Amino acid sequence: MRVKEICVTLMALSVVLLAASQISAQATVKASFNGYKGVMVGMPMTDARTKLGDPRDKSETEDYYVYSDSESVQVLYGPDKTVRVMSINYIGKNAPKPMDIFGVDIVAKPDGSMNKVVRFPKAGYSISYLRTPGDDPVTMITVQKIAVSEQ
Repeated sequence: MRVKEICVTLMALSVVLLAASQISAQATVKASFNGYKGVMVGMPMTDARTKLGDPRDKSETEDYYVYSDSESVQVLYGPDKTVRVMSINYIGKNAPKPMDIFGVDIVAKPDGSMNKVVRFPKAGYSISYLRTPGDDPVTMITVQKIAVSEQ
């Protein structure tokens, strides 16, 4: 019976240590990504529109820009008229690599797909990277405003 209790305790401890290392890693990783065409979350709507140009679709809450057949961005604004979310989309192989976004590589799954989300609580945003499998992948990079943490 004692051996079983020790095994359960060791398994629980390993889960806690793994979770702590993930949290620590997220806290220490600094994103290489510093904006899309000079726009970052928190930027005023007027400044974002100046930097991104004329959108294909425009409203008080979101804009949609198409730069080519393989590159577009959707920008969502908050009630305070600042950028809250950017979803940058690429079709094909011209997308930035994970190293360009996170400063570290992502191991691709056997089918070639990739996904990773990293929160930057001190900076007040998170970045997700998603790439579909195939010869002509779709890559979506989403930058989203989150609550700033004092951590």
